[in-house]
Amino acid sequence: MLHYEKYEEIPAGTQPKYELALTNLEVSLMFQSMIHAWFDDAEEEYNDFINALLENNVDAMNEYMNGVALRTFSSFDAGKQLSRSKPEKFYHGFVLGLLVDLQDQYYLTSNRESGFGRYDVMIEPKNPAERDAYVIEFKVFNARREKNLEDTVETALAQIKEKRYVENLVERGIPKERIHCYAF
Repeated sequence: MLHYEKYEEIPAGTQPKYELALTNLEVSLMFQSMIHAWFDDAEEEYNDFINALLENNVDAMNEYMNGVALRTFSSFDAGKQLSRSKPEKFYHGFVLGLLVDLQDQYYLTSNRESGFGRYDVMIEPKNPAERDAYVIEFKVFNARREKNLEDTVETALAQIKEKRYVENLVERGIPKERIHCYAF
């Protein structure tokens, strides 16, 4: 079904909204090729986060995120006051964008139910015999409950454990020692 707005229905000062669908496989492949071409010249640093993740190198992941945040992000991007969920959603989306290169080797899912809750990001290997799995939880610092960012990380990791987010991965035969949990 096609959805569109009539010109006279667009509120003053706003942009029209469109819902587009790819018509067939050929068009889909053309767009994939075009988008990949945009990023072919990207610096190798783009994959530093993925490499650190797959190597389970927390320090390198933190270094990458801190470097990008300092060089690129504004407080308007992640927010300070507007909403407790805004910074979490911003970083969630940013990290999902970084992980898109893993789609040939992993199933990437976001905000899905597992165990007794809903994880933020799950990275499930398409070939579990060769690759590890990952669960990522994003959490905003809460000054009333936490003293520092380390407490926030511990809260997020405890949430992963208490809500048993790894349950779907275990049910699919991935050993718990091959499942890595990270908090941002």
